[in-house]
Amino acid sequence: MFTYDLHATESSARAGTFHTPHGPVATPAFMPVGTVGTVKGLVMEEVKSLGAQMVLANTYHLYLRPGEELVRQLGGLHDFMRWDGPILTDSGGYQVFSLADIRDIHDDGVVFQSHIDGSKHTFTPESVMEVQRALGADVVMAFDECPPGGCDRGTAEEANRRTLAWLERCRDRFVGLGAESASPPQALFPVLQGNVYDDLRREHARQFQDLDDWSGYGVGGLSVGEAKNDMWRILELLHEELPADRPRYLMGVGYPDDLLEAIARGCDLFDCVAPTRNARHGTAWTSEEGQVNLKAARFREDTKPIDEECDCYTCSRYDRAYLRHLVVSAEWLQVRLLSIHNLRFLVRLGEEARRRIGEGTFDGWRQEWLERYRNQRSPV
Repeated sequence: MFTYDLHATESSARAGTFHTPHGPVATPAFMPVGTVGTVKGLVMEEVKSLGAQMVLANTYHLYLRPGEELVRQLGGLHDFMRWDGPILTDSGGYQVFSLADIRDIHDDGVVFQSHIDGSKHTFTPESVMEVQRALGADVVMAFDECPPGGCDRGTAEEANRRTLAWLERCRDRFVGLGAESASPPQALFPVLQGNVYDDLRREHARQFQDLDDWSGYGVGGLSVGEAKNDMWRILELLHEELPADRPRYLMGVGYPDDLLEAIARGCDLFDCVAPTRNARHGTAWTSEEGQVNLKAARFREDTKPIDEECDCYTCSRYDRAYLRHLVVSAEWLQVRLLSIHNLRFLVRLGEEARRRIGEGTFDGWRQEWLERYRNQRSPV
C-alpha cells in the first residue's frame, strides 16, 4: 500500500514515486502546509491547480480546535478539508516543544497549556497516535522530542533516548489501532533526532531500522538554528544510513535554496510555512533576483511579472507595480496572489529537479540555479 519506487539517481539526488491510498506522489516534492486544515488564503482546488500532490496538517492545532473527534465525525481530514490527495499529519511535538515556558516533559509524555485558552493537556505517544488515527491522514508522524538547535550533547542524548522509547510505544499503539478500526490504512514515519552530533544521528538511524521496517523516515531537529553546513553534513550522513527504498521527509525545510541543497543530499519530501508567511509580509521568490520584498520603491513602476520563468496565475495576470500597490495598501488580495506564486515556485522547483535527475543534468543545473538565486538575492 505504502511503497516507494526509485526511478533515477544523480549523485545523492533521487527521483521516485511514493504510493499512498490517495494517490502517488512524484518526488522530490514540496508539501504545502495546511496547519489547521487550510493552506492560508487558498481553497484546496487552487492548491491542487498549483501542482501540489500532498499536503500537511498539524495535529496539535486540530486537536485543540475543532478537536479530532469532530473531524472524525465529519469524515476525516480528506472530507473536512475537501482534499482528495494524500495528507500527512505531524505529531504536534514541535509545537508543544516550542512552548518551552508552559510545558513539562517526562518519560510518559508532555504536559502543556493551550495557546488558545490556557487549558492543560497531555500528549503521550499513545494519545498522539489516537488523535492522528481520528484525523485520518495517510501518513502520521511518531511523537518525538525535538531539542533546541545548538543544544549540548547531554540534552541531545536524552532527547534521542526518549524519542526512541516513545517510537516503540507509538508503533505498538499504531498497530493496535489498525487492528481495532476499519479506518483506511495509514503509514507511520519515525522522526530521526540527534541534533548536530554525527554519532547520535547515525545511532538513531540504525536503532530505528532495528526496531521495525518503516514506510518512510522523517528527519527532524534541523533548520532549528544550527549552521547550514551542519545541516548539509547531517543529511549526507543520513543518506548513507537510510534505506534507499524508503522516502525521506526533511521536516520544516522549504526555502528554495535549502530545498535544492537537500534534494542534492537525498531528501524526497519537504514542508514549510514560508511560502504563505512570506506572502503575508509582501515577499516573493524569483529565479533571477532571489527573494524580493515587493514593498521596495524600485517596483513602483515595474511592469514585469514577479518571475518571468513562472507559470502561476499571479505571474500570468499581474505585474510587480500592481502587486506593490497591494502590499503598501495592505490589501488582502496581496496575500492570496503572493501565496499562489510562492507555492507554485516551490512546487515547480521540485518538478524541475525531478526532470533534471531523470535526465542526469541535476548537478550542473542546481549549481547554476543557486548561483543566480544567491548572488542576486535582494535585501528583505
